[in-house]
Amino acid sequence: MNTLNTLTLNSIDLYQRWLSPLKGFRCAHAAFFGGESCSTAVRRLVSEHGLVGGRADIAARFQTCRQAYGHLLSTQATGGRIQGVCCCGPLPIPFRCG
Repeated sequence: MNTLNTLTLNSIDLYQRWLSPLKGFRCAHAAFFGGESCSTAVRRLVSEHGLVGGRADIAARFQTCRQAYGHLLSTQATGGRIQGVCCCGPLPIPFRCG
């Protein structure tokens, strides 16, 4: 495994171990669809295909997470309750759920 992939996987591990538990939220994709979070999905993709080889799948995952966030926002606008955080941008965007 090359240095870029190793650095990426180590960074995801640090995020999952130290930052994610502090915020206590799931990404919009996991909140809306269930299943694995974006960080877990990206970790799997990098492990299987490498960062460069998996970039299209990683971008597609983040796009789907953005769409899930939009669906969650519209649920909230119609009176639904949502709780989580969107992980698709440079800053986390909190929202409330169920």
